[in-house]
Amino acid sequence: MEPIRITAVSAGLGRPSSTRLLADRLAAATRRQLEGGERPVEVRVVELRDLATDIAHNLVTGFPGPALAEAVETVTGADGLIAVTPVFTASYSGLFKSFFDVVDNTALHGRPVLMAATGGTPRHSLVIEHAMRPMFAYLRAVTVPTAVYAASEDWGGVDERVGELSARIGRAARELAELVGGRPRPGDGPGGTGETGGTGEADEADEADEEEAGGAEEAGGTEAVVPFARHLAALGLD
Repeated sequence: MEPIRITAVSAGLGRPSSTRLLADRLAAATRRQLEGGERPVEVRVVELRDLATDIAHNLVTGFPGPALAEAVETVTGADGLIAVTPVFTASYSGLFKSFFDVVDNTALHGRPVLMAATGGTPRHSLVIEHAMRPMFAYLRAVTVPTAVYAASEDWGGVDERVGELSARIGRAARELAELVGGRPRPGDGPGGTGETGGTGEADEADEADEEEAGGAEEAGGTEAVVPFARHLAALGLD
């Protein structure tokens, strides 16, 4: 049976890296949410730090080296993606953006993506919303509602902040697992053997709904607008 493939992309530059640490925690939490199902779970991590030179060469020549080609295949072949970047100059890092620039802009269509970022101060937390989410929207990926931002104090601050980070990680992992688990599998859909397959009864029900809705619509398919004067006449207020 094909495993559920979760790939985490870490754009951290240091070793050790808080960005990689966050990617690992998100991947582990997602694995826990998915384990126990019918399919096994496979988690892989792509370290962009090791691919920086290959990414630069690809941007110049248009051809990926073997290591970069394997990384791109790992990302585009995943059932769910975790993307984590450090914050540089109030945005995602150049390495993070450059990697997704070399990924075909149709390869992540419909792919569930959990976004996360790390930074030195909580004031950069909106980077995820004003930079990362629009980028993945352009790539037509499906981003989970909860994004995770971790500032320096989230790792070694007071217990309340550490607990809040753990809670956000758990909530985001659950949302990603739900999206990954809900993706159509081979055999589903019209004509297939899955629950979403079309049947004669479903078609008849759809036709009945359309007939019922037809009374409130014009021939062009838009809702009929009743003039206000007619409403007044019906109330006997003339």
